[in-house]
Amino acid sequence: MQTIPDHHLANRRSAITRLLRSGGVRKQADLVRLLKAEGHAVTQSSVSRDLREIGVLKAADGYVLPGDEATRAPGDFGALAQFVRGMRTAGPSLTVLRTNIGAAQSVALAIDRSNWPDVVGTISGDDTIFIATASARDQGALVKRLRSLFNI
Repeated sequence: MQTIPDHHLANRRSAITRLLRSGGVRKQADLVRLLKAEGHAVTQSSVSRDLREIGVLKAADGYVLPGDEATRAPGDFGALAQFVRGMRTAGPSLTVLRTNIGAAQSVALAIDRSNWPDVVGTISGDDTIFIATASARDQGALVKRLRSLFNI
């Protein structure tokens, strides 16, 4: 297996982010074509892997970049709300959010960056987020906030 130098990988991922932000990219095949036109050696599978590593989500109207966290104020979950499917509590200090497949990490990152005082931390998988709180009281505040943000 051929190893890609780190700077080539970084340049390619930077190009992917730039192209997705410019809009108009609706399918991976379009992204592959645009990257090849810029001189990047890519395949459908390498682009798919890059999108997964970058944390890009596929929404109905296009791609959502988690890097847009930098421009999103803490507590602004507008772009991510469409990916949250449900919530359950598990005991007095664990709340479980269910998301679309592949979206949990981006949602968990947004929660972590919000620095909510009632959240101790998060652990995410592909479609599940465990959110720990210090107490049942904190969990109650968290559940209320999540219901409001994600309409669940």
